[in-house]
Amino acid sequence: MQDIFIGRQPIYDRNLNVYAYELLFRSGLENAAMFADGDHATSRVINNAFLEFGLEKLVGRHRAFINLTRAYLTGEWQLPFPRDRVVLEVLEDIEPDAAVIEAVRELRRSGHTLALDDFIYHDKLRPLIEHADIIKIDLMAIPAGELESHLEQLRGYPARLLAEKVETPEQFNQCRALGFDYFQGYFLSRPQVISGQAVPASGLATVRLLAQLQQPEASAAELESLIAREPGLSHKLLRYINSAFFSLPRRVDSIHQALVYLGHRTIKTWATLLVFCGVEDKPDDLMTIAMLRARMCQLLAEKAGGPDPEVCFTAGLFSALEALLGMPLDQILAALSLPDPLKAALLHHEGSIGEALHCVLAYERTRWDEARFRGLAPAEITEAYVEAARWADETTELLLGTTN
Repeated sequence: MQDIFIGRQPIYDRNLNVYAYELLFRSGLENAAMFADGDHATSRVINNAFLEFGLEKLVGRHRAFINLTRAYLTGEWQLPFPRDRVVLEVLEDIEPDAAVIEAVRELRRSGHTLALDDFIYHDKLRPLIEHADIIKIDLMAIPAGELESHLEQLRGYPARLLAEKVETPEQFNQCRALGFDYFQGYFLSRPQVISGQAVPASGLATVRLLAQLQQPEASAAELESLIAREPGLSHKLLRYINSAFFSLPRRVDSIHQALVYLGHRTIKTWATLLVFCGVEDKPDDLMTIAMLRARMCQLLAEKAGGPDPEVCFTAGLFSALEALLGMPLDQILAALSLPDPLKAALLHHEGSIGEALHCVLAYERTRWDEARFRGLAPAEITEAYVEAARWADETTELLLGTTN
């Protein structure tokens, strides 16, 4: 496989449901900006990514936003994307000459969905605005005080508005009030956390249960007893274990049988995942983010031959606890009886577990120069990410179904 990085960034609707993912690419061996021919570089990366992975693995059932070069836009290369699954982004540096405007019209006539990327209003862009389905506004490119007046110039057009680089809940709320339809950024994983605030009862209950599940000395019998006495948890866990995901040869009717079939560590892992999914009033995608981190940490450890993949899984999963519970991470960890190396990894990215977690978080934010772990090639790290994304999408959908 070619050494490429491929990532995805979520795009949410006004109800914080995932509408699509933007696919992001870069060469793993040299910065894409250093290629002499940007069209050929982008084309090579996009084609290889689709041939290697396929759209389903990358975005699941959601749409994909993909940046178009001028060559793709004007038809010099054939578009390899299904029109009902992909939103084509017209980059801001493409000059809107007659050929480009005609290409945009033809793409719209043929049923494609078009977005204008990093949009800043100019009269010469009107022909593109008229044919755009979505207009993306980069919050970093427009001063906050000028955003509303900038939007007024677009009110007469039917295009929906997408806010880019939304990094905090406060920015999300501001853009939502201004009438934006879609929101792109990492604001879900950066919640407003107020130190010293009272911990909600639901948060305390979750932390206590997680603490009990993470007791390293807990026996299989103690784990069975804990799951059995937690309201609804044993029922949900059995429904999940009997699903097609595991494809067991015979039906499992008790937690004891599940422990025999799947083992102590596996049952503990899936009980923990169900506790995560049971947290109320949190967007589903926050669960997906947590599970993607967990699985990617685990896969990196497996590929590198250490540290313990199961501990790395826990590190990735628990890295989302702050966003999930709205509590400071150090306060949460103080209530959990976790090994010191795991706490150090979560709080400071220290040790080999912390290195794996740092790699995952860097990849998530497309800081690909930092996405390194124990000499693994870029292709191996990308494989871990894509597999983790597929697993997280499938598992979140399945587990959230069992919690209803």
